[in-house]
Amino acid sequence: MKQDELQRILTGCAADRIALIERHEAGARAVSHYDFNNTYQYVISREEVHLQWLQTALAEFGAALPPPSATLAVPEVPKPRKEAEVGLFRPIFEDDARHLGAFIDRWRPRVGEMTHARHRLMLDVILGESREHQRFFEQAAAGLEDLLGRRTGGVPRRGSVLPVRWME
Repeated sequence: MKQDELQRILTGCAADRIALIERHEAGARAVSHYDFNNTYQYVISREEVHLQWLQTALAEFGAALPPPSATLAVPEVPKPRKEAEVGLFRPIFEDDARHLGAFIDRWRPRVGEMTHARHRLMLDVILGESREHQRFFEQAAAGLEDLLGRRTGGVPRRGSVLPVRWME
């Protein structure tokens, strides 16, 4: 694999990954349900690590991270009541799962053809974790709240995430 081709693959994947992380950040702002929002925070944290890996790989070519490949809008949902309903955010989760599936489908064949072992392995890990994130969003769309673990002691779920961060 030629260096310019490798750089094009890394740049294209990074641009798509940036579009997804921006979409997930917007999704997290729209989803006030506490457990689902925690899942977004987990996914975003892992995606930030992916971006660091891609940024390091691109630095080998003297290149910076590209702009996002697209702006992915968040589907509209009805305004939540005081207690966030589980099914209220289903359109957002289904959309996230669809975008992640498209990302994986688009990049899996390209990564499979790469001959640069280190970068191929890195992109394989990114695609594998993206599949895990896709499953999280599919499970959230199905109404499962225990995406990151079960609550102990039968503690009821209460509360929601505030629409803006508290600042002094």
